[in-house]
Amino acid sequence: MSSTPSPLQRYTFCAALGASAAILFSIAVSQILLGVAFVLLLASRQKPRFPPIKLPLGLFMLGTVVSLFLSGNPALGLPQIKKFFVFLFALVVYSAFRKLSQVRLAVLVWSGIASLSAIFSFVQFFRFYEGSQEAHSGFYQFYIGSRITGFMSHWMTLGGEEMIIIMMLAALLFLGPAGRWRTAGWTALGLLIVSLALGLTRSIWIGTFLAGIYLIWFWKRWLVPIVPLLAAAMLFFAPVRERAVSIFHSHGDMDSNQFRVVVWRTGMEMIRAHPWFGVGPEEVKPQFDRYVPPDIPRPLPSGWYGHLHNIYIQYAAERGIPTMLMMMWLIAKVLYDLSRALRRGVSNQQRWIVHGVIAVIIGILVEGVAEYNLGDSEVLTLFLVCVSFGYLAIENVPSES
Repeated sequence: MSSTPSPLQRYTFCAALGASAAILFSIAVSQILLGVAFVLLLASRQKPRFPPIKLPLGLFMLGTVVSLFLSGNPALGLPQIKKFFVFLFALVVYSAFRKLSQVRLAVLVWSGIASLSAIFSFVQFFRFYEGSQEAHSGFYQFYIGSRITGFMSHWMTLGGEEMIIIMMLAALLFLGPAGRWRTAGWTALGLLIVSLALGLTRSIWIGTFLAGIYLIWFWKRWLVPIVPLLAAAMLFFAPVRERAVSIFHSHGDMDSNQFRVVVWRTGMEMIRAHPWFGVGPEEVKPQFDRYVPPDIPRPLPSGWYGHLHNIYIQYAAERGIPTMLMMMWLIAKVLYDLSRALRRGVSNQQRWIVHGVIAVIIGILVEGVAEYNLGDSEVLTLFLVCVSFGYLAIENVPSES
């Protein structure tokens, strides 16, 4: 690899950076830039490189295709095949990014855009509050069914993106190099944490909390016992307190935890009936009623029944247990490779990236227990980019003696 990039290589990097950043406000713009970056990569005659996750990812894609063709309605599942385009991010980013300083630049650009989205979410929150006052309704009851979304179309997407960026930005601030950008970085981190709290997404709260504990352990270990006290301080804000209480005691049907019990049990019935290849991509929603256990009373609790709100159950029910295990193998491989690099020893420039990506994966896995987060193109995009960053960071780690 040449130490001085050609103009085409620089354009490829700019397009790849732009594609990863644009996902924070527009899937269309992001994927257009991804296509541009891929064409530029080929035109630059730079050898395309893919992170060493090709085998599990390839088998996951193969399992998805087989499940599609064995389903009763292959045309219905085509959106999941089209989503394979997102996997190009791993190829483009791993090929176009050449320096660890470019990873830092990407995280700072993400943080800037996400901060603007967070500020917009504060405006949305205030408008919801005004709406509840005009409707003479309790704010929690008014807000819980339609919440802040920032630049995104749904609050879960906003929260998922914010969780990933919080982890990478916190890793940079905690473990990364000094720089004049740090004050802005701390400000952005604060804005993102407040916005994430106001989103009232319980699974994302828990994922962010546990992933944050991981990072703080490697930053200032003595702070770990204090973090739960700081988190508890947020309970003084009434909507946050009500949402936290709903984890254990729901407010009737409005935020019933029984909804997720229903979708998980239904998903398990799908898995029992179709353990090898699932019911087929995009088939969960149209076939849901067929698999609802007979002992579950009707009407079903309020909630979205378009997917199973759990990445493990969703992939197994939709595409079969083997395909689900391919995705778990991919994630386990990334964690193993990054952890092994840390044991061997990494530089400070590498360390923050590796720990940040591990924290992202912890957050994804924890949140994935209660949400189908990797089914969201925006979250999947940032996840793949972060995985690529992790492998870029450990490329030059010395081998074991």
